[in-house]
Amino acid sequence: AFAYAGECQARTRYEFIEYGARNEGYKALAELIDKIVYNEFNHARMFYTKIQDASDEIIKNIEICRGYPFKEKWDLIENLKLASEDEKKEVELYTEFSETAKEEGFLEIATLFKNIASIENCHNMRFTELYNQLKNQTIYKRKNVVKWKCSACGFEIENKEAPKTCPVCQEKQGAFMLNFEVK
Repeated sequence: AFAYAGECQARTRYEFIEYGARNEGYKALAELIDKIVYNEFNHARMFYTKIQDASDEIIKNIEICRGYPFKEKWDLIENLKLASEDEKKEVELYTEFSETAKEEGFLEIATLFKNIASIENCHNMRFTELYNQLKNQTIYKRKNVVKWKCSACGFEIENKEAPKTCPVCQEKQGAFMLNFEVK
Protein backbone atom coordinates (compact mmCIF):
# COMPACT_ATOMS: atom_id res chain seq x y z
CA ALA A 1 0.00 0.00 0.00
CA PHE A 2 2.93 2.32 0.75
CA ALA A 3 4.28 1.83 -2.79
CA TYR A 4 0.85 2.44 -4.33
CA ALA A 5 0.42 5.72 -2.43
CA GLY A 6 3.98 6.77 -3.25
CA GLU A 7 3.50 6.21 -6.97
CA CYS A 8 0.23 8.17 -6.94
CA GLN A 9 1.95 11.08 -5.24
CA ALA A 10 5.01 10.93 -7.52
CA ARG A 11 2.67 11.08 -10.51
CA THR A 12 1.02 14.21 -9.17
CA ARG A 13 4.32 15.90 -8.25
CA TYR A 14 5.64 15.23 -11.75
CA GLU A 15 2.43 16.54 -13.30
CA PHE A 16 3.16 19.80 -11.48
CA ILE A 17 6.68 19.80 -12.96
CA GLU A 18 5.27 19.05 -16.42
CA TYR A 19 2.81 21.93 -15.97
CA GLY A 20 5.65 24.26 -14.98
CA ALA A 21 7.76 23.23 -17.97
CA ARG A 22 4.86 23.81 -20.37
CA ASN A 23 4.12 27.22 -18.79
CA GLU A 24 7.75 28.26 -19.21
CA GLY A 25 7.69 27.34 -22.89
CA TYR A 26 9.52 24.03 -22.66
CA LYS A 27 7.00 22.04 -24.65
CA ALA A 28 9.33 19.15 -25.59
CA LEU A 29 10.63 18.93 -22.01
CA ALA A 30 7.03 18.77 -20.76
CA GLU A 31 6.36 15.90 -23.17
CA LEU A 32 9.36 13.98 -21.80
CA ILE A 33 8.15 14.50 -18.24
CA ASP A 34 4.63 13.46 -19.27
CA LYS A 35 6.03 10.07 -20.28
CA ILE A 36 7.41 9.66 -16.76
CA VAL A 37 4.02 10.72 -15.35
CA TYR A 38 2.41 7.93 -17.38
CA ASN A 39 5.02 5.45 -16.10
CA GLU A 40 4.19 6.44 -12.51
CA PHE A 41 0.47 6.00 -13.23
CA ASN A 42 1.15 2.46 -14.45
CA HIS A 43 3.34 1.67 -11.43
CA ALA A 44 0.46 2.76 -9.18
CA ARG A 45 -1.95 0.67 -11.26
CA MET A 46 0.24 -2.44 -10.87
CA PHE A 47 0.55 -1.98 -7.10
CA TYR A 48 -3.20 -1.31 -6.82
CA THR A 49 -3.91 -4.54 -8.70
CA LYS A 50 -1.56 -6.51 -6.41
CA ILE A 51 -3.37 -5.12 -3.36
CA GLN A 52 -6.76 -6.03 -4.81
CA ASP A 53 -5.55 -9.52 -5.79
CA ALA A 54 -4.24 -10.14 -2.26
CA SER A 55 -7.74 -10.73 -0.88
CA ASP A 56 -10.98 -12.31 -2.00
CA GLU A 57 -12.76 -9.79 0.23
CA ILE A 58 -13.57 -6.29 -0.98
CA ILE A 59 -10.96 -3.90 0.37
CA LYS A 60 -12.86 -0.86 1.58
CA ASN A 61 -10.05 1.15 3.09
CA ILE A 62 -6.31 0.97 3.67
CA GLU A 63 -4.73 3.20 6.29
CA ILE A 64 -1.33 4.53 5.33
CA CYS A 65 0.58 6.54 7.90
CA ARG A 66 3.85 7.43 6.26
CA GLY A 67 5.85 10.48 5.27
CA TYR A 68 6.11 11.36 1.58
CA PRO A 69 8.26 13.96 -0.23
CA PHE A 70 6.72 17.41 -0.28
CA LYS A 71 9.62 19.66 -1.25
CA GLU A 72 8.76 20.94 -4.71
CA LYS A 73 8.00 24.61 -5.25
CA TRP A 74 7.22 26.48 -8.47
CA ASP A 75 10.84 26.49 -9.63
CA LEU A 76 11.37 24.21 -12.64
CA ILE A 77 15.13 23.72 -12.31
CA GLU A 78 14.97 23.01 -8.58
CA ASN A 79 11.99 20.67 -9.05
CA LEU A 80 13.93 18.58 -11.58
CA LYS A 81 16.72 18.21 -9.00
CA LEU A 82 14.23 17.25 -6.28
CA ALA A 83 12.48 14.77 -8.59
CA SER A 84 15.85 13.14 -9.23
CA GLU A 85 16.43 12.84 -5.48
CA ASP A 86 12.94 11.36 -5.00
CA GLU A 87 13.56 8.77 -7.71
CA LYS A 88 16.91 7.82 -6.18
CA LYS A 89 15.16 7.22 -2.84
CA GLU A 90 12.51 5.09 -4.57
CA VAL A 91 15.25 2.94 -6.11
CA GLU A 92 16.64 2.32 -2.63
CA LEU A 93 13.21 1.59 -1.13
CA TYR A 94 12.03 -0.72 -3.91
CA THR A 95 15.33 -2.63 -3.87
CA GLU A 96 14.86 -3.13 -0.13
CA PHE A 97 11.18 -4.10 -0.64
CA SER A 98 12.25 -6.59 -3.31
CA GLU A 99 14.72 -8.27 -0.98
CA THR A 100 12.13 -8.46 1.82
CA ALA A 101 9.48 -9.91 -0.51
CA LYS A 102 12.00 -12.46 -1.79
CA GLU A 103 12.96 -13.49 1.77
CA GLU A 104 9.27 -13.89 2.63
CA GLY A 105 8.66 -16.07 -0.44
CA PHE A 106 6.72 -13.55 -2.55
CA LEU A 107 8.82 -13.98 -5.67
CA GLU A 108 6.36 -12.32 -8.08
CA ILE A 109 6.14 -9.22 -5.89
CA ALA A 110 9.92 -9.26 -5.42
CA THR A 111 10.39 -9.23 -9.18
CA LEU A 112 7.87 -6.41 -9.60
CA PHE A 113 9.70 -4.26 -7.03
CA LYS A 114 13.06 -5.07 -8.63
CA ASN A 115 11.82 -4.16 -12.12
CA ILE A 116 10.18 -0.94 -10.97
CA ALA A 117 13.37 0.00 -9.09
CA SER A 118 15.20 -0.32 -12.41
CA ILE A 119 12.66 1.96 -14.11
CA GLU A 120 12.87 4.50 -11.28
CA ASN A 121 16.65 4.51 -11.74
CA CYS A 122 16.08 5.51 -15.40
CA HIS A 123 13.75 8.28 -14.18
CA ASN A 124 16.46 9.44 -11.77
CA MET A 125 18.98 9.64 -14.59
CA ARG A 126 16.50 11.47 -16.88
CA PHE A 127 15.62 14.06 -14.21
CA THR A 128 19.32 14.52 -13.35
CA GLU A 129 20.22 15.08 -17.01
CA LEU A 130 17.34 17.52 -17.54
CA TYR A 131 18.27 19.39 -14.36
CA ASN A 132 21.91 19.70 -15.48
CA GLN A 133 20.95 20.82 -18.98
CA LEU A 134 18.60 23.54 -17.72
CA LYS A 135 20.97 24.66 -14.97
CA ASN A 136 23.93 24.84 -17.38
CA GLN A 137 21.79 26.27 -20.21
CA THR A 138 22.76 23.41 -22.53
CA ILE A 139 19.29 21.97 -23.13
CA TYR A 140 19.31 23.36 -26.71
CA LYS A 141 23.07 23.35 -27.32
CA ARG A 142 25.52 20.52 -28.02
CA LYS A 143 29.25 20.36 -28.71
CA ASN A 144 28.67 18.25 -31.84
CA VAL A 145 26.12 18.45 -34.62
CA VAL A 146 22.93 16.65 -33.63
CA LYS A 147 19.48 16.28 -35.11
CA TRP A 148 16.78 18.48 -33.55
CA LYS A 149 13.10 17.79 -34.15
CA CYS A 150 10.18 20.14 -33.69
CA SER A 151 7.60 18.29 -31.60
CA ALA A 152 4.82 20.41 -33.11
CA CYS A 153 5.27 19.87 -36.87
CA GLY A 154 8.07 17.30 -37.19
CA PHE A 155 10.62 19.60 -38.88
CA GLU A 156 14.16 18.27 -38.41
CA ILE A 157 17.46 20.10 -38.62
CA GLU A 158 21.07 19.07 -38.06
CA ASN A 159 22.97 21.66 -36.04
CA LYS A 160 24.82 22.22 -32.77
CA GLU A 161 21.92 24.30 -31.48
CA ALA A 162 18.14 24.09 -31.83
CA PRO A 163 16.58 26.96 -33.81
CA LYS A 164 15.12 29.81 -31.75
CA THR A 165 11.93 29.45 -33.82
CA CYS A 166 10.81 26.61 -36.07
CA PRO A 167 11.08 27.81 -39.68
CA VAL A 168 8.03 25.74 -40.64
CA CYS A 169 5.40 26.22 -37.91
CA GLN A 170 6.93 29.14 -35.96
CA GLU A 171 6.94 27.25 -32.63
CA LYS A 172 9.48 28.58 -30.15
CA GLN A 173 12.71 26.73 -29.32
CA GLY A 174 10.99 24.94 -26.44
CA ALA A 175 9.20 22.72 -28.97
CA PHE A 176 12.49 21.22 -30.15
CA MET A 177 13.84 17.98 -28.81
CA LEU A 178 17.08 16.18 -29.41
CA ASN A 179 16.66 13.35 -31.89
CA PHE A 180 20.13 11.73 -32.21
CA GLU A 181 23.74 12.58 -32.90
CA VAL A 182 24.79 12.82 -36.53
CA LYS A 183 27.96 10.92 -37.34
